[in-house]
Amino acid sequence: MSTRIVVVGGGTAGVRLAQRLPVTLLGEEPHAPYNRVLLADVLAGRYEPEVIALPAPQEPVRRGVRAVRIDRAARVVECEDGTAVGYDRLVLATGSNPVLPPLRGLRGTRLPVGVHPFRTLDDCLELRAAVRPGVRAVVIGGGLLGVSAARALAALGAEVVLTQQGERLMERQLDAQSSALLREHVESLGVEVHTECRVSGLRQTDGAVTAVELADGFVLDAQVVVLACGVRPRVGLARDAGLEVRTGIVVDDELRTSDPYIHAIGDCAEHAGRVYGLAGPALEQADALADLLLAEATAPPVVGIRSAGAERVGTTDGALAGASAPCASVPTTAGPPAGPSAPRTSVPTTAEPEAPRPTYTGTRALTRLTLSGPVALDLAAFGDATPLPGDDVVQLTDATRRAYRKVVVRGDRLVGGVLLGDLAAVGTLARAWEGDEALPDDAPLLHLLTHDGGS
Repeated sequence: MSTRIVVVGGGTAGVRLAQRLPVTLLGEEPHAPYNRVLLADVLAGRYEPEVIALPAPQEPVRRGVRAVRIDRAARVVECEDGTAVGYDRLVLATGSNPVLPPLRGLRGTRLPVGVHPFRTLDDCLELRAAVRPGVRAVVIGGGLLGVSAARALAALGAEVVLTQQGERLMERQLDAQSSALLREHVESLGVEVHTECRVSGLRQTDGAVTAVELADGFVLDAQVVVLACGVRPRVGLARDAGLEVRTGIVVDDELRTSDPYIHAIGDCAEHAGRVYGLAGPALEQADALADLLLAEATAPPVVGIRSAGAERVGTTDGALAGASAPCASVPTTAGPPAGPSAPRTSVPTTAEPEAPRPTYTGTRALTRLTLSGPVALDLAAFGDATPLPGDDVVQLTDATRRAYRKVVVRGDRLVGGVLLGDLAAVGTLARAWEGDEALPDDAPLLHLLTHDGGS
């Protein structure tokens, strides 16, 4: 591929694209690209950092290089180290930043000693170095990230308190009953859980955190505080370049931004009004964009209408060739030149019919998590597990095995579900949901929750 493709961001989405296409990949972190999903296992000491490295891309990653400006007119990315990289196509895979809550004691991005975000490998390694058996650690945020961090800190022997402002843990993915079972499991690991609990500030001594203050006046002693309050798409580079930004960088079904030479994928991208923030959609977007760019690179020229005495030749997508690429030419045959008074005639030329262009139409994201401990707990959640009036709900609970399974059916479609403790049916359920398939009329709904998913 002669097109110069530059990717900004060495996370899951950027590396996946670089595994499929020869690109220049600018990674801000000094480490080799890694699987962010496994950071909690590194924190817990289950894996060393090299174990979570992602497969190497086609071209070496330029590590420790931070892009600071996009010159769209010149099609150049300017980097903090003074270098500049030209592109024909630019792909923004800048990911997301951890949300820093508005607490007393937090000013700007400078954090007190002992306060840690939990987003990067460096965050993880700093936390692991700070925690030892008996250390009092408070995790702020009871979502997927906070639960994972609390479990990992407990595995290191810390005395962990998990605070959640909402009514239940992982409230975005789980219903009340499955969340209650999750809470029981987390507490069995030695984690103290507080829900409906708003943190208002941090206490410090000599620049180091000593306690977490709650809005009700209660104070939690803390030597380590982990901020797991969610993430926000990293859009500063795109916004400064004048690209359309809402919550994320706005892209269409070809993952193009408002500049036709620039794409965005992964946590920073907003497609059809949605920012996913999950690894599965990031991988699907990277694959969709790779298919699109490969299709454009190998597509035959599209020949326009040739008038006598003049020739117009186009390509399937001038944007892919870029300003520096030569224009393709297609030979044509023509009759004698027309005289000044002769009528101008148009002669259509033939071309192969265009194949449909690859597009991205969205992802149905399934969340999976394994919590290790004396007894491991697996959970999976997909779609909307909160039924509407008229929906059918199938729910099974096995108190002995601490297993819970629930699906919601709307009409003839599976619209959501939660499985906790027993994921034997998750494969078939996920396929039916992701494919938006009509459920068989003759299959009892209870079969959806059997070990074979009713197959």
